[in-house]
Amino acid sequence: MPLPLPDDLSTILDRIKNNEQTEADMTALHQLLSVGDAAQEGLRRRQIALQLGKYNVNIGQGQDIQIGDRIYQELNAEAIEAIVLAIQKRIQEDREASQPKIVKFKQIWQFLNTYIQELGKPEEIVEAGAGISKVALELANAFGLQFPQAAVAKAGLSFVGIAKQGMQSYRNKEGKELTLGEWVAIAFPLAYLESFNELLQCNFWLQQIGDMPFPKSIERQRERLREFQLDEALATNTLKRFPESALAQALNQLLSSQLQQAGIDEYAAQIVTGWVAWGIYKPIEQLLSSGSSSLNHRPEMYSAGQWKELGKYARIDKYLKNQIAPKPLESVFAESFTFRDIYVPLKANPVNKKGELEKNSELDLENWVKGLLKDTQKSGRVIFIQGEPGRGKSVFCRIFADKVRQHLHPIWTPILIRLRDIRTFENSFEKTLQAAIGWDFANDNDWLTDQNTRFLFLLDGFDELLMERRTSEGLRNFLWKVEEFQSSCQRNPNKGHRVLITGRPLSLQGIEKRMPPNLERVEIMPMNQKLQNKWLTQWSKLIGEEKAEAFEKVLQGEHCPERLKELSREPLLLYLLAAMHRDGELTAKTFEGAEGVRAKILIYKKSLDWVLTRQRPDSLNQYLTEIEPETLQRILAETGLCVIQSGGEYAPVTMIEERLKDDSGVQELLEQARQRLKDNPLRNALATFYLQPASSQGDGGSVEFVHKSFGEFLCAERLKESLENWAQPGTRSKKFHVSTEQMDWEIYDLLGYGGLTPEISEYLMALIIESKELSEPDKLVRLFERLEDFYFRWSDREFIDAPSENLPQNKMRFLKEQIEKSNDFLGQQSIDIYVGINIFGILSLLSHYAESVENLKAKVKFYPCGKKNTDNFDGYRLMNFYNYVNSIQPETFSDILSGFISVNILKRKSGSYLINNVISSEDITIQNTKISWIYHVSGNKLIIKNCEMNGAYFINVFGDSLEIYSSSLREVCFINTHFNSMQIESSDLSETHFINVSFNSGKIESSDLGEANFINTIIRDTEFESVNFNQAYFYKISIVKSKFNFTNLDEFYLQKNSLNSVFLDIEFNNVESSV
Repeated sequence: MPLPLPDDLSTILDRIKNNEQTEADMTALHQLLSVGDAAQEGLRRRQIALQLGKYNVNIGQGQDIQIGDRIYQELNAEAIEAIVLAIQKRIQEDREASQPKIVKFKQIWQFLNTYIQELGKPEEIVEAGAGISKVALELANAFGLQFPQAAVAKAGLSFVGIAKQGMQSYRNKEGKELTLGEWVAIAFPLAYLESFNELLQCNFWLQQIGDMPFPKSIERQRERLREFQLDEALATNTLKRFPESALAQALNQLLSSQLQQAGIDEYAAQIVTGWVAWGIYKPIEQLLSSGSSSLNHRPEMYSAGQWKELGKYARIDKYLKNQIAPKPLESVFAESFTFRDIYVPLKANPVNKKGELEKNSELDLENWVKGLLKDTQKSGRVIFIQGEPGRGKSVFCRIFADKVRQHLHPIWTPILIRLRDIRTFENSFEKTLQAAIGWDFANDNDWLTDQNTRFLFLLDGFDELLMERRTSEGLRNFLWKVEEFQSSCQRNPNKGHRVLITGRPLSLQGIEKRMPPNLERVEIMPMNQKLQNKWLTQWSKLIGEEKAEAFEKVLQGEHCPERLKELSREPLLLYLLAAMHRDGELTAKTFEGAEGVRAKILIYKKSLDWVLTRQRPDSLNQYLTEIEPETLQRILAETGLCVIQSGGEYAPVTMIEERLKDDSGVQELLEQARQRLKDNPLRNALATFYLQPASSQGDGGSVEFVHKSFGEFLCAERLKESLENWAQPGTRSKKFHVSTEQMDWEIYDLLGYGGLTPEISEYLMALIIESKELSEPDKLVRLFERLEDFYFRWSDREFIDAPSENLPQNKMRFLKEQIEKSNDFLGQQSIDIYVGINIFGILSLLSHYAESVENLKAKVKFYPCGKKNTDNFDGYRLMNFYNYVNSIQPETFSDILSGFISVNILKRKSGSYLINNVISSEDITIQNTKISWIYHVSGNKLIIKNCEMNGAYFINVFGDSLEIYSSSLREVCFINTHFNSMQIESSDLSETHFINVSFNSGKIESSDLGEANFINTIIRDTEFESVNFNQAYFYKISIVKSKFNFTNLDEFYLQKNSLNSVFLDIEFNNVESSV
């Protein structure tokens, strides 16, 4: 039989590969491998060796055949069988290699649990970490990883360290490098546990978790995880998009169930799992950088980190690090210490739905907010924090936002927005938020509906919206939009966000009864003694115990006025006092005799002098600016006016420069300084007193005060300077130092931008009273007369109806040129209206102040309609004034006038009674006193007996009943006043103005209403008994079901064309009338 040719070997091998070989094949194979003819031997053996070599069968010289590690010396049946098995084994290996590699978690878990039991033994070295918490170990056990708790705790291990060593142990056991699937199966579950453990270290609520139960439902989820399998494609996807991978979903589901068993609500648990899944990349990167992965897979692994850099979570994390984390670390004004160094927790009292303060319910502000965030039953409530100026609202926001970042994130993610920075309000509140944040994560379409994020929006300074919207109606509308947003978050489980908003309570006056009902409201209280002591302890750490104790003695000393002690309970003023004392500018007698707002004024004045001459010595300021302190004060006062006129937040430097052009003295000094410094000295000057670049204006061309109060005080200083100039007499040919024409323009220039705020009005009145230039009665009378003359000319439309290039138009043009984003509604009519009502308010303040000064009260008396029997008297003047002012927007009159009514400085000298911002469910009784103002008062019953109220104002007064007995109410203004019933007996109401007033029932008897004005007034079920209406005026009035008995209606006036007047079911008995 001839020998088979080597080509026949391929056919035999094919049958062996398929396990189909025959006895004949074995004989043929033996013949092929046998030594034959020497001539053919070399070629034949080379061909056979080439075909068998790839199966790990090596043919040597002679009869030697090496298969794997074994050498067969002769070609026998055993050797032939070994060759067949080697071929089949290699074929099987090749087939397995060509199939997707499946990694079973059950096998990996079995290995890891065996390895884990070795932890803590002396011979086992595992990388230590920050320590694994008990809760994280319980989660690991839920995954099916049985960690020996005592050994882990003792060794202080980390899951990353365990993963590194586990991979090495697995590599040693298998004797080969890990496949991608094996690496993922070990690395990712342990990295997930590490991410969760890190979150536990900082999240306050997660730290409250005790033992996590292990119900049967978790057992079923664990079994599903154990059965989880990874092929090459799933492993690659897990690397590249872990949060979206099947493995992440399995781990998230198990973690979420565990958290809910521990008491975390489902929505919060979902957020935690999302952030744990995202946070896995930090430990994964540690594993990659340690060399624990196969070199074949590392390029692909490193590319997986690109998703992290592009993901929403990374962008939010970057926002928190760049925008929230630095806030507490910013310097306090020009100090070397930070807000965190000096901050103490604040106390607050609840405010009920009626706006009343619940004084016996003090609470810790931070804990109160945390409680609301945790209370799912109040998820539809807006967290509303009000507080007086300087009480710490803004500092609280920056401190609390960072605490949320550190201790509540990601369950709550803080977003801090200063409302002063919002220049454009969209129709959608969501769009307004988006624009205000300005970070790209807020540009995603689902940024508010992503189930893995929940934001806490901290909106700081709702009172600063007034400067943008001009009236409280704008604030009310804004609050209702906040209410709608918060309610939608409660309804939509994919939103769940919360809003916290802060501001000054004074801006709420006039809208209290029209505010949203879903406000969870508190007011920050002044520091109590305990908090002040804590603050002083912080202060002593910064400046030393000796100086701190000396300052404390000043506050407690007998020379310290009570008002100053009260002011020292306000955080901002306490700091200013402490800093001035530290620098030798405050002693035990500095504020002796200072009372009321004057103490506050003195603090600001001292602060200004201290900053310009002590904190930064004259020599240093002159080196920086080449300008004397007196000129610096003039520049800063102008800056304060510019900031207020620009909206109360910031002012363009170009606007300040333009305004200073009219001051030749300042201009000359600035030019000299510019020549010496070869730079712009104004910008250096603006850095001397708590000014900084406006954060909302990236171009660096605007400045803002670090605290709003400084700008308000300096604006009042600037106004006072002009009032002093207008009061100066002229010389010889000049009647006044400042001509009437020049004064008219200056009034428009100073006051034609919006209504003076209550704070500015208060400062201004105090500065007027303390002014040496206005201390002479003749000068104050002269000032009053000039302003009164301007008011009469203004109300006669002298300025608004003037030909082209009139004063309102000039002011409008100036504002539009200097303020890029001036409000759309500041046309020349709006400017004209603001000028008029500001002058009205200043005249009212001067008039009420003069009542307390014997040689002034007869000469300084403001009559809104003009004094009777004079050329300026016009009975319709106040009505026309009211309607004109409200043409901008309803309630503009009462909104802006409230700023003047809030000035409480009159009480000290006059003894007149000012009732302001009193809200009570009880009766309010006032008797035997003199009343100047009653503003924003709400009570069950307001009773006034034997009081003098001539010229008083009742504005925004509400209640069940108003009763007035035996009192004088001549020339009183009732504006926006509403009672269910009114009882007036034996009182003089002549020349009284009723504007937007209503009462549903009552009786007015034996009283004088002669020459009274009734405008937009509703009277129902009211009896008038022996009442004089002689020459009374009615316009848009409704009188329904009322009686007039023994009443004089002689010559009363019903306005022609009074279309909306209604007279129904009226009974007249014994009435004198000549209508």
